[in-house]
Amino acid sequence: MSVAIVTGAAGLIGGEAVRHLARQGLDVVGIDNDMRATFFGDDASTRWHRRAIEAEVPGYTHVDADIRDESAMRKVFARHGKAVFCVIHAAAQPSHDWAAREPMTDFSVNATGTLVLLELLRGHCPDAAFAFLSTNKVYGDAPNRLPLVERETRWELAEDHPYFDRGIDETLSIDQTMHSLFGVSKAAADLMVQEYGRYFGLKTGCFRGGCLTGPGHSGAMLHGFLSYLMGCTVAGRPYTVFGYKGKQVRDNIHSADLVDALWQFAQAPRPGAVYNMGGGRAVNCSMIEAIALCEDIAGRRLDWSYADDSRMGDHVWWISDTGRFERDYPGWRRRYDLRAILTEIHDGLRDRAKAGAG
Repeated sequence: MSVAIVTGAAGLIGGEAVRHLARQGLDVVGIDNDMRATFFGDDASTRWHRRAIEAEVPGYTHVDADIRDESAMRKVFARHGKAVFCVIHAAAQPSHDWAAREPMTDFSVNATGTLVLLELLRGHCPDAAFAFLSTNKVYGDAPNRLPLVERETRWELAEDHPYFDRGIDETLSIDQTMHSLFGVSKAAADLMVQEYGRYFGLKTGCFRGGCLTGPGHSGAMLHGFLSYLMGCTVAGRPYTVFGYKGKQVRDNIHSADLVDALWQFAQAPRPGAVYNMGGGRAVNCSMIEAIALCEDIAGRRLDWSYADDSRMGDHVWWISDTGRFERDYPGWRRRYDLRAILTEIHDGLRDRAKAGAG
């Protein structure tokens, strides 16, 4: 049977990918050592998600190892060799705030870890598809130079701008901009993934995500916008909005919709491809709008405050143009709107609390 390797397998996208790939009839090998708990504390641990995956997915094999450990990774790739059909690389240090605390760790996880996987792919399973979870932070703060107009609840792009109807496409430059150290480490990995496609002809693709979300997220203050926001609303914890009057806009994509896109790519990969991937014009919100929707779904008020200082390199407005991917893979469709996403997150948090999963 064909094998799928998923890194970050107990995380949001990794866990969704494990389930999806198993449903397609693949044997799934997941790699995850719960570094999320190291980054963000025990409340952000993915242990609960790993236990759920192991209980739910028949034949799932979990490897508790670090993607930077070349010896451990070589054992995985050598064991399965050319039986590997695809690699979904979702493991990462995902926070630009945290990256500034430990730049060496951030870069080694995001850039060096990706290079380790690419070399093993080239040596053991060069025909396998390799889908990399990149980020819109590779563009740095370039989107902040767009002509934005202040509305009652959000910043919005001027209606005569080419990006207004569909969002930001892949032609936006990644140069002449402040990325955050996280953005730099992910850009290095992103470029390396592209190069292994263009230079070596491997079936690699980069998916530059906006806000990725869903009930499988272990949201933390420094990462996991909607999950953490809903968690604070449900639990009565205080929440701080940083900068831009709370009107900063993000597009949001449910993990299931994203993983469906990764699966579409895995079946018909385009070497070196780059795609902006998010909720687009269909699914986006400002902080103020997200707070109001969380309160409506949870049936309680959020205790939130405002800090005028915005995060360095943060975006005022981001909406992804997913048109390139939709043209290459016309069978793909989003299934989740914003209310459906937040309702699932709310219900998932409630169920985990009842089960004592944390």
